[in-house]
Amino acid sequence: MSKTYLIGIDIGTQGTKTAIYDGDGSLLASASEASNLISPNPGVVEQDPEEIFMSVIRTIKESLAQSKVLPQDIAGISIDAQMAGIMGIDQQWQAVTCYDSWLDTRCEPYIELMKREAEEEIIGKTGGQVTYVHGPKVLWWKHEHPEIYKKIAKFIMPSTYVSGRLCGLRGEQAYIDKTHIHFSSFGDSKRMIWDKELLRQFKVEEEKMPQMIKPHEVIGKVTKEWADATGLLEGTPVVAGCGDSAASSLGAGIVEKGLVYDVAGTASIFSCSTDIFQADVKNKTLLYAASVVDGLYIPLAYIGGGGMCISWFSKLHGINLEELGTLAKEIPPGSEGLLFSPHFAGSVCPNRQSLPGAFVGLKWNHQIGHMYRSILESIAYEYYNYFSIIRELAPQEYTRIYGTGGGAKSPIFNQIKADVLGLPYHQLKTKETATFGSALLAGLGVGLYDDLSKTHFFDDCLGEQTQPNEELSELYETKAKQYHSLLERLDGALL
Repeated sequence: MSKTYLIGIDIGTQGTKTAIYDGDGSLLASASEASNLISPNPGVVEQDPEEIFMSVIRTIKESLAQSKVLPQDIAGISIDAQMAGIMGIDQQWQAVTCYDSWLDTRCEPYIELMKREAEEEIIGKTGGQVTYVHGPKVLWWKHEHPEIYKKIAKFIMPSTYVSGRLCGLRGEQAYIDKTHIHFSSFGDSKRMIWDKELLRQFKVEEEKMPQMIKPHEVIGKVTKEWADATGLLEGTPVVAGCGDSAASSLGAGIVEKGLVYDVAGTASIFSCSTDIFQADVKNKTLLYAASVVDGLYIPLAYIGGGGMCISWFSKLHGINLEELGTLAKEIPPGSEGLLFSPHFAGSVCPNRQSLPGAFVGLKWNHQIGHMYRSILESIAYEYYNYFSIIRELAPQEYTRIYGTGGGAKSPIFNQIKADVLGLPYHQLKTKETATFGSALLAGLGVGLYDDLSKTHFFDDCLGEQTQPNEELSELYETKAKQYHSLLERLDGALL
């Protein structure tokens, strides 16, 4: 007897991963391929759209071959991807630009322009900050490359580009889903429409903006060309999909209010779940994102290279992370006065490009363990600030932290986060939260599930637990405030 299967695809910064799940949420097979980040000059980070697309084609084919699943038993596909970057396509769905990555900082002058002219209005309407996101990037293409800009029919995200090519869509069918709107700079998150006043103010044509749709809508079916290339059945439904952080939070079980979610990866991402929408106009730090689950929001903030600082330190000293964790565990909380800034490329939340990375307070007694622990603590101090803002905007009870990503494998890192935030830290059993979330979204889109917030998949998702040490709360509160005071003094100090 045949079963029903779903494909979830995650196009991340580091690579593409495709996974196949059965209707009960069990992982059958997965395949991945590393990304090729093109960075010829400082501040430039691009990807070739064709490389992104073909990585999806190849990983679908490989995962299907591994799973031995019959093509006719695949009920649907959904793709999530990097969210803050953009690319342009023409009416034939051909790429007109590279993928302008969220790591690319060339749009900085237009961040400043948008801040000067309409910062609070943008934050209030979109829920997102004016940083390295769609709006400033659109203006960069418009003003720095006007000839290319004229050829662009629609600005879209990588997930849209790949989904549309799989289905043979044309430019007028381009779309964006609600989980991306906080990054748009021109959208209204509450009404789910493009804001005509903001577009008019910055002289951006509304026709270059894609239509807004729900993440679970079926946008098309796989064409014969790409069915033959992947091993899929022609006509397999493709669901709109969502942003990678939205897919990850769904796959992690963030489907009800009052939860904290830590993605300890390349970018250290901190978010909470709430049913209250309140844009962070005051602090200009949080990105107030919509969840895939209707009525739920996942306000978040992130350190652009939080996880990269950890890997940098490990490679610099030739010591693996497990050994570094052991050394850090022997160091007293607070790292005996040593503080670290993880903002090697400036701060994203809030946007402060002139904020440098730094060790501050070094003394003769400080060793490798002190330095490593101070890196871990700096990320937790950033989280402390984010959490303080979230509790001010969305006052409610927050009960526990769910953690995933490579950093969540570190017992000392989990303990530090639990102690600094004062909440128990639960390492998730589900490792592939993004592909799982996308697969669930595909299931919703094709009618396999009725309500993702009421599925059985999250009943046993929690793994190892780390309880907070309440005796350290006062110490860490003081250290977190010292850390943020230090950042204020560091901002622009080395220019």
